[in-house]
Amino acid sequence: MWARALYAMKTSVNICGIEFKNPLIAASGTFGFGREYADFYDVNIWGGICTKGLTYEKRLGNPVPRIAETPMGMLNSVGLQNPGFEGFVEHEMPYLKTLDTVVIANIAGSTIEDYCRLAEALNAHDIDMVELNISCPNVKEGGLAFGVRPASIKNVVSSVRKHCKKPLIVKLSPNVSDIAENAKVAEDNGADAISLINTVGGMAVDIYTRQPILARSIGGLSGPAIKPIALKMVWQVYNSVKIPIIGMGGISSAKDILEFMMCGASLVQVGTYNFTDPYAPVTLLDGLTKLMTDCKILDINTIIGDLKAR
Repeated sequence: MWARALYAMKTSVNICGIEFKNPLIAASGTFGFGREYADFYDVNIWGGICTKGLTYEKRLGNPVPRIAETPMGMLNSVGLQNPGFEGFVEHEMPYLKTLDTVVIANIAGSTIEDYCRLAEALNAHDIDMVELNISCPNVKEGGLAFGVRPASIKNVVSSVRKHCKKPLIVKLSPNVSDIAENAKVAEDNGADAISLINTVGGMAVDIYTRQPILARSIGGLSGPAIKPIALKMVWQVYNSVKIPIIGMGGISSAKDILEFMMCGASLVQVGTYNFTDPYAPVTLLDGLTKLMTDCKILDINTIIGDLKAR
């Protein structure tokens, strides 16, 4: 049903010279490396797939418990568990190369040198874009996240830009005082696109043990609870930068997709909803084409940033 409907209208979006067949990207950290969902449906249905966060060296992640449910989402403190660059190239890249969808490598690090080393190493491999996760703690600056201060954003983005030959997406944290300023700094220092928002800091408590539920006490909140925050920040950034925006944060319906795009997102990432509905892109794309028909939208590109002032 969704395939026939998609044929009747334009849902493809081009950013940074790369064509996405539709605006849906599987968000980093919620989709593994693609094969994890392949038993449920053809993962080529996605416009793009953003890999689990990669570090150069293999990481085992944080101790458990590291996931906690909330009334409108979930908290996670997974800690970037991943196979490292060599494991990624050996075990994940062969599968990703078979896919007919845009592949985005999400990268992370503890130092600027970590980011640069990984970005440069990925140049030789068949990925389409790199997404720079700057919500990671900078060990050289007392553990403060790279993406909190404009000066730190400038340093990491400008440094990675010199080593990265792929289109570079900078993923911003919402846990800041001025998201628009941070986005502008990323743009001025070489970002080709902005993605936002990453998770919002949060906590869950077990009243019977009188302890935090997560082993590391605090984690990142995602899901429908953060959608209003994400919409606001996408809109603020859209009015501050000229480069494309990829919006995310609580998307679980076709209506959500249109809201993000009207606020200025060219594409959207779907994260926590993959856990709620393992057929998430099938459900969302079917709903999107129906809603586009209802709203008389023939080309999804025409609604990007088309939020009317009150």
